[in-house]
Amino acid sequence: MQRSITHQKPIVLFLYIVLYIFYSSLGSIYPFLPPLLSVLFVFFSRALERNDSIGVFLISICLLVFEANYGYLLFSSIIYFYLQDKFIMPKIAQNFSCNICIKISYVLFTYLGYFFFLTLISNIFLLEAPEINYYIVYYIVIEFLIVSIL
Repeated sequence: MQRSITHQKPIVLFLYIVLYIFYSSLGSIYPFLPPLLSVLFVFFSRALERNDSIGVFLISICLLVFEANYGYLLFSSIIYFYLQDKFIMPKIAQNFSCNICIKISYVLFTYLGYFFFLTLISNIFLLEAPEINYYIVYYIVIEFLIVSIL
């Protein structure tokens, strides 16, 4: 049985994952490369809106690679992204009509909210609290520019 030449979406998504894993490994070596966490949230949110289970699965793999590179708790970013998409972002979209304001909130809530979520989880499970570094401000500015393009 042959694969249809017109149905190449899973292959393209798999190529994006391979490129993200390569980029993420370079980002752990060079801290000036942002981890693209907000970009992953935008893609995660779009995949949930379209009920694209393959897209959610592949983005979840990218999030697991992100967690492994930075030493965060397993599945914490996936849980936070789901909570952010279902509870926080609908209220932001409801209260703001400015498209740029919504994109700024995507980036801010992704980075700062994820840090506070990790702090909450570490306090609940009596783990070491995550440290925030000053690269986060740089990452927020760079990823806002990237998310604005999307």
